[in-house]
Amino acid sequence: MKTIVFYHNKGGVGKTTASINLATALQCLDYRVLLIDLDAQANATFATGLVKFQFDEEDDIKARNVSHLLESSEFHFIPEIVRRSQHFSKPELDIIPAHVDLIEKQDKLNKYITTRTRLHKKLKLVEDQYDFVIIDAPPSRDVYAQVALITADYLIIPSDLKPFANQGLPTVRQFITEEINEIRQSTGKDNLKILGILPSKVSTNPRYLDYVFPRQKNTVIEQYGLPILNSIIFERTALSNCLNQTLEVGDLLYPDPKSIFMFDSKSESAKEFTKLAEEVLHKVGMN
Repeated sequence: MKTIVFYHNKGGVGKTTASINLATALQCLDYRVLLIDLDAQANATFATGLVKFQFDEEDDIKARNVSHLLESSEFHFIPEIVRRSQHFSKPELDIIPAHVDLIEKQDKLNKYITTRTRLHKKLKLVEDQYDFVIIDAPPSRDVYAQVALITADYLIIPSDLKPFANQGLPTVRQFITEEINEIRQSTGKDNLKILGILPSKVSTNPRYLDYVFPRQKNTVIEQYGLPILNSIIFERTALSNCLNQTLEVGDLLYPDPKSIFMFDSKSESAKEFTKLAEEVLHKVGMN
């Protein structure tokens, strides 16, 4: 079982879109995949169709989500928490959802160092059930980001390669080398392997691709010393629209997001995520 975390300390770089569609791409290639949402914004939970309620009393995620995995080593294991995505992909993905109440629970979880290794230990109990675990981490340095980065084997850093995103890269590298790897080593884990920066939300404008994009990539390699994946996720209409689908039930309108593969399996975006999946498989030694 290979565990991959998507993390950047800057939001808005396409992290959730990349994580949920890579998970789907791997599943389309016949790998068994578990997606874990560790972000209190719960964007991956929403995007995989699990938020199909309009009122608080209908919220069935609050009582069973990723925070429960972290609260105790004796209770709440993955088979009790896992859900199936709803009308998001075929077959549906296994999801460990997040909830906004992760924010309220953070102080309590932050008090205990054992919180940071519980997810890793509970995943070990189901490692024969999944080939890949994909984790959508929060754009922060909080306890949930620590859990995600300590648990994972590999890191993908999605980035639009623009200045604000690039300026955050030294902080990401420092966080990993000076804090995360030290905790990993104390628990007997190897250092986190950086698969590379994933260029995402990249403009398809020809002039940009000819003149600006190459300079942005060279800046990352030369100035920040980080590898860049060959795969590119472009900013396309289909990729935006697939997550903005809705379902009308009576007088109510419910969100009904789709993976790019269910929305349009022949789209350029679907091809890009298939290429990303194939590159990941190569880099982690699965093909």
